[in-house]
Amino acid sequence: MVVTTSPSLAQTAHRHIPAGRLAVYAVAGLIGLCLLFAPFLFPDVRAQEVAARICVFIVLVASYDLLIGYTGIVSFAHTMFFGLGAYGTAMALKTMGPGWDAILLGGVAGVLCALVLAVLIGALSLRVKAIFFAMVTLAAASVMMVLASQLSDLTGGEDGMTYQVPKLFSAATKLLTDADGKTLRLFGVAMNGKIAAYYFVFLSSLALFLLMLRIVASPMGTVLEAIRENEMRAEAIGYRVVFYRTAIFCIAAVVAALAGVLRAVWLKYVGPDVALSFGIMIDILLMVVIGGMGTMVGAVIGVVIMSLAQFYLKDLMEAGAEATAGLPLLPDLLNPDRWLLWLGLLFILLVYFFPAGIAGTLMGKGTRK
Repeated sequence: MVVTTSPSLAQTAHRHIPAGRLAVYAVAGLIGLCLLFAPFLFPDVRAQEVAARICVFIVLVASYDLLIGYTGIVSFAHTMFFGLGAYGTAMALKTMGPGWDAILLGGVAGVLCALVLAVLIGALSLRVKAIFFAMVTLAAASVMMVLASQLSDLTGGEDGMTYQVPKLFSAATKLLTDADGKTLRLFGVAMNGKIAAYYFVFLSSLALFLLMLRIVASPMGTVLEAIRENEMRAEAIGYRVVFYRTAIFCIAAVVAALAGVLRAVWLKYVGPDVALSFGIMIDILLMVVIGGMGTMVGAVIGVVIMSLAQFYLKDLMEAGAEATAGLPLLPDLLNPDRWLLWLGLLFILLVYFFPAGIAGTLMGKGTRK
């Protein structure tokens, strides 16, 4: 008589979920927890700005990953959709005043404009080869950048525009008060409108990210991957490739516009440099490549690495230069003015050691037997 034993739950999980994938999910979960408690873990103003920017850019980069990672669409118009959401919200708040109706109306207007442009660009251009489509999107983004700079009566021109947000998000608003009527502090952090603004951005970003994860896990996500791997085969099977590519292009545009709405509400300022610049598009591309295309969770890792490097690498280099002041050459190499050099070297090393991005490489290694 042969006695067989069923594998334990831990063994089953180990067999079905590769170690690399588990590590990536663990890191992403840790980042999520840090963002959830960011106002209490990092209470200074600069750190909260970085945390809010990370939340918004995770949504923006993940929506771009829907295009380039899951469908193979290379677009340079993603910042255009981001800017439409931001400018729509900003113009409504500027003209209508700091109310929720202005955010709703301006946000809806920006999203609708992004959707209409995405339909037009997608329907007219997605039939052509990838390089020509990329050039069309680049031209559209350039036109939008020029319009935002030239139509100064509407957009504020190169200087952009400032505005007020709902009173709930004002730093003077008391969310919780103590017995004396003063703003209550939890772990040394004042429970004021700034906390409300941060959690509005965080929870909205989380909802949009989960929505994109649901899209990827749906049958539509499988079709998109099939189109990416072999467009002609997918069409031969019976899938309408142009329809699916246009649909995902529109979905990504809408999500990018919603990210722009969040950015406008948090920043209380919108200008070409923070909403439409080509530099933002370059950052998005770098974040996708660093994190790993076609993984979604890679957007979380890529955004965090790039954002921390952009905001804190200069400080780290300055501290290193002071610590090595007595040594030859090193203080000059660690001069904060050379931070872009070190950022470039960091990117080269990441691409060399993680050719499919950090998440993509680790998840790929975990599945190899």
